[in-house]
Amino acid sequence: MRIVGVDAVPYALPFRDPYVTARGRLERREMALLRLRTDQGIQGLGEAVPLSLRGGASLSEIVRELREVVAPALLGLDLEADPPARLAGGLSAPTAAAVEVARLDLASKLSGIPLWGLLGAASSAPVECNATLVAGPPAAVAADAARWAERGFRTFKLKVGVPGDVGQVEAVRQAVGPEAGIRVDANGTWSPQEAVLRLTAMERHRIELAEQPAADLEGLAAVRSQTAIPIAADESVASPAEAQRAVELDACQLATLKLAKTGGIGPARAIASRLPVYLSSSLDGPVGIAAAAHALQALREDGAVAPLAHGLATQLLFRDTIASVECEVRGGSLRLPEGSGLGVEIDEGALERHRL
Repeated sequence: MRIVGVDAVPYALPFRDPYVTARGRLERREMALLRLRTDQGIQGLGEAVPLSLRGGASLSEIVRELREVVAPALLGLDLEADPPARLAGGLSAPTAAAVEVARLDLASKLSGIPLWGLLGAASSAPVECNATLVAGPPAAVAADAARWAERGFRTFKLKVGVPGDVGQVEAVRQAVGPEAGIRVDANGTWSPQEAVLRLTAMERHRIELAEQPAADLEGLAAVRSQTAIPIAADESVASPAEAQRAVELDACQLATLKLAKTGGIGPARAIASRLPVYLSSSLDGPVGIAAAAHALQALREDGAVAPLAHGLATQLLFRDTIASVECEVRGGSLRLPEGSGLGVEIDEGALERHRL
């Protein structure tokens, strides 16, 4: 069986409401679908989402990598006889993640098992998820939290690092009650001194964790030593080496994994061998969300997952999808689709509508 096609399709999904954080505002999420096609009609799916708001590769750079580097390396590969293709070094993390996931999707389909089984998990289970709230006036954010709570969510992630963020936290706590989990994410925009001041003001509202309250590991270490709120690294831990350094600096209690940030499932598991983790979306499309949910089943098997809700319900932020079959969010939990591989099926008409 040979790979006879490598397709990179850039597309964008519109948000229901603008996605607002301390790093900017998005009206839509741009990404690229990767499809590996075999001569027997089986497809392996991957997805690359740019992290350009963090200084990473743009969508155009990702598409160029997929078409000019990945496609020539994989076209014609005999999946049963040839050794795994070696790609040229220097791929961006989102591109590397897309390639790895597409190859794993293809391999698990050829084996007739779900991807989580190929990754070594004995079974799968629903994934409890947090609600993701965009920044805004406190009353609006609280109303948004109440709507998510009505859908069964018990943990709420607030985008802070913006004017009025302490008021947002207070308003959401009043809206969701004393038992709900509240976590905050500053996306690394605070100085350590400002982070300590803001988190001290928020502590009375029982914050579950603060995600990336400062820009780097040294800053996180300084913040951790001065707050009772657990610190989770995001942007500062994108590789196993950075995870090890975080441990050495005592910079954080845990880290959040995003496959587009780490470069795939393999590096994510290596990070999880050094730090407790939970998974989050990079505002992925249906393929990326499914990949993260399958990876989580294996990470649970590894005993590396913190007992927390995961940030994988972000498909609810979009007005549309490109999938006819994908993960389903029900009662605050994400459920994997049935079938081999990722279980995701593409709606060709929807993909064409959203194609860039």
